[in-house]
Amino acid sequence: MEKEIKQANTTKEERKELAIKFMKQLDIYEPYIKGFEKSDEVCFFERFAGFWAWQDEDVQNKIKELEEKYNCTVYAITHEFAEFGELYNFLIITDYKEEWDDLICKYSANEFSAFSYVWNKSDEYLSEFGTILIQSFGGGIRRIS
Repeated sequence: MEKEIKQANTTKEERKELAIKFMKQLDIYEPYIKGFEKSDEVCFFERFAGFWAWQDEDVQNKIKELEEKYNCTVYAITHEFAEFGELYNFLIITDYKEEWDDLICKYSANEFSAFSYVWNKSDEYLSEFGTILIQSFGGGIRRIS
């Protein structure tokens, strides 16, 4: 039995436009937004400090895997360590416009919930899609819950 191939609901350009809007809403450092806008360069953040994803081959490969498998757009990543593993939180724009109103929500001046794919690099089995709480400060972001 053949798998049914699902048609994309959105274009890469539409998802990218929304991603840039969200990056501005998160007050991400302007050069990181410009890098994404001009060259599709994604930034990952560790305690608000930003680094280009291409600096880490595993992260760059995971971006490619997620975008190809789920027809989504990764626009920012946070990196943290928790008692249950090393976490990379890929903030994404899904392929479904009907979900877009719920992908990011502002709670306070610098706290937001954001839809993401949480990659537990220490234990792949614990990786999943979900909503995380992030904090914005000084042009960077970090996961706080």
